[in-house]
Amino acid sequence: MDEKASPTCGLPFPGDTGEPPWARIWERRRAAAGLPWPSTLLVALFVVVGTGFAEAKGHPEIREQLDALGRTLLVVPPVFLLLRLRWPVPALIGTTAATLFYLGAGYPYGPVLLPMVVAVFSAVVAGHRRAAWWAAGVFWTGHVLLSHWLYAYLPPDGDSAAPWAKELVVAAWMAVVLAGSELLRVRRVEWARAAAERAAAARRRADEERLLIARELHDVLAHSLSVIHVQAGVGLALLDRDTEQARTALTAIKAASKEALGEVRQVLDSLRAPGDAPRAPAPGLDRLPELVDQAASAGLAVTVDRAGPPAALPPGTDLAAFRIVQEALTNVVRHSGSRTAAVRISYETARLSLRIDDAGPATGSDAGGSGNGLAGMRERAAGLGGTIEAGHRPDGGFTVLARLPLKPKETP
Repeated sequence: MDEKASPTCGLPFPGDTGEPPWARIWERRRAAAGLPWPSTLLVALFVVVGTGFAEAKGHPEIREQLDALGRTLLVVPPVFLLLRLRWPVPALIGTTAATLFYLGAGYPYGPVLLPMVVAVFSAVVAGHRRAAWWAAGVFWTGHVLLSHWLYAYLPPDGDSAAPWAKELVVAAWMAVVLAGSELLRVRRVEWARAAAERAAAARRRADEERLLIARELHDVLAHSLSVIHVQAGVGLALLDRDTEQARTALTAIKAASKEALGEVRQVLDSLRAPGDAPRAPAPGLDRLPELVDQAASAGLAVTVDRAGPPAALPPGTDLAAFRIVQEALTNVVRHSGSRTAAVRISYETARLSLRIDDAGPATGSDAGGSGNGLAGMRERAAGLGGTIEAGHRPDGGFTVLARLPLKPKETP
């Protein structure tokens, strides 16, 4: 498997989305829709301390000394960031307006634009791209107005227009922030799509595993219970007048039930943690004599004919071939008036052909396998890239013809 999986059904563990850890943490925080106090407090401290350093060093952009109002205005943009997970657009608008108001008051720059970076980033990643681009455009336009027109009416006195090169720097800075945010948004979409594809693939594998287990249980139980049903009827009919035949029927019931329990246990063992070796090999055509003996105990005489040089079969093909013969003979026992059946196994160059015939006639309204038996056989054959043909013959008999490739079908 490509991802971590639970030991029973192949589904990925919760949180296994393929995203980097920091992206998963951010998504969980956003899903919780709480107030991001730690990160906001960190941003506020960085802005206040950094701007204080800029003021202490006498940065040439400093126009007004930080006072109580200036420090208050420094904290307002980070306060709006508390809303960025639940309401990213209002947080972006408030941060943009508060930052422009701070700059218009003539206080030092420092890292005062950091809250804008966080707000734009949060809005874009949350899917509000248009709002983020509008906010960036409004901020740059407001900065141009403050630096080249409104500066004459705002503190400090005697201030001059900022150089246009500075506006280009601010525009480039906003472009970098937007581009980085868009890149992360696209990556998150890709991560989400990949996670959805992995989850869908895991669900398909789980469905296939459940279908395989259900099919195995059906084939095992249907065959064994059919034999048990027939032998129980024989035993009840002969219990009083022929105890020896009744004993034989009970012995057959015991053997069939023991084998059924063993195969059911083997199927259930497949639900254990991956990597554990199975406790018993999967049945194959080498166990066909046992199947013939079981059918004989139910009163069905089976002849087996082989054509072509025997070839080593892939495990999946060998198991499917055994189950198809088993289900076909079960249907003969349950739905046919014939007490004979013929099995022909043909080893061809690229495929294995199985033909199971009974002379008929069919008995009961569901004769001919209208239930899940034939559907299960077709699913087995289709899973290997093979085919199943089944139907009544003009003479009243019934034939099942299976063609299975000797090379397993490659799964995408």
